[in-house]
Amino acid sequence: MNEPIIEWQWPNPFLNEITVKSEHTDRLGHTNNVRYLEWLEGIAWNHIEALGCGWDVKESLGKAMVIIRTEIDYLSASYEGDELLLGTWVTSSDMRLQSTRHFQLVNRLTGKTILKAKMDFACISLKTGRPSKMPEEFVVAHEKALKASL
Repeated sequence: MNEPIIEWQWPNPFLNEITVKSEHTDRLGHTNNVRYLEWLEGIAWNHIEALGCGWDVKESLGKAMVIIRTEIDYLSASYEGDELLLGTWVTSSDMRLQSTRHFQLVNRLTGKTILKAKMDFACISLKTGRPSKMPEEFVVAHEKALKASL
């Protein structure tokens, strides 16, 4: 059987493959929403690390991008054994303080979108926890990500 063509929201998603395990499910037998949040956070880290701006860089600069808002639209359920593809894109940034990342979770076998999500991030100082201007390394990583999503 051929895999379906997946209609991604944006081109060139950064992808994580996920297989739903029994410990990911809730009493209703479908994936618990807490797992979705973990997967969104996980792929965001994987993506930014692939762009050369992982935790070691953030720690050395004393800055980090923190989530300030999350929106999730649950469109369908997933169940134990489902094979999923989670795609993410950095879709906007002012290159000073904030950025926005979108996500799309798809059932690999059916092509059906399970959820769409959006997270807004702000740059902070690790020392004070207060908003802080993005260092050049963050700007470069965001520029690479934005070019890939065109």
